[in-house]
Amino acid sequence: MADAGNQPAGAEAGAVAAMLGDHLVMDMLNTEARKDNSVVDYWRSGEDVLLWLAQHGIHLPDQAAPVNQAALLVQAKALRTLARRMVEQRKQGHIKDIEPLNAYLDAYLSAPHLERDAQGRLALARRARGEAIASLLGPLAQALAQLLAEDDFALVKQCEHPDCILWFYDRTKAHKRRWCSMATCGNRFKAAQFRKKSSG
Repeated sequence: MADAGNQPAGAEAGAVAAMLGDHLVMDMLNTEARKDNSVVDYWRSGEDVLLWLAQHGIHLPDQAAPVNQAALLVQAKALRTLARRMVEQRKQGHIKDIEPLNAYLDAYLSAPHLERDAQGRLALARRARGEAIASLLGPLAQALAQLLAEDDFALVKQCEHPDCILWFYDRTKAHKRRWCSMATCGNRFKAAQFRKKSSG
């Protein structure tokens, strides 16, 4: 994995991670992907993290102080590493240490807030009220905690293509999804199988 200040192999300036995971935590894990036998990190800067969070509807609270982007990058990558470890451990049936995740959750201060949705109806939401980085990463930590404690882990899957490391939450009706994307890995696998049969 590349250092925070270096552009990782295979990453192009302005490139963004595909949102194929059907779950916030899976999309966070997928900000690292494999390309041409090397791992690409789409979080190359604090600005990359802020843009990715905004794509998922996570923004700095109103009147928040400007975020320290270097610190955000370090903490976001640390949370992603923690999430990957905990997801893998949960898939194996046992999570060893939950306290590192609780540290992120404890720092995420929020309060109930009444607002109107896009249709003008009243909706109860929570608004972050704490320190900027904790407010930005808190929703990720909360989504991870809910995934680990409440969601069906049989539906947490990794793409079956041998060259892919992407994760997804299988929301298909039959729960038989195998690929991060049929258009990419599914077709690549089928083409490889066809070539194998043709040459045999």
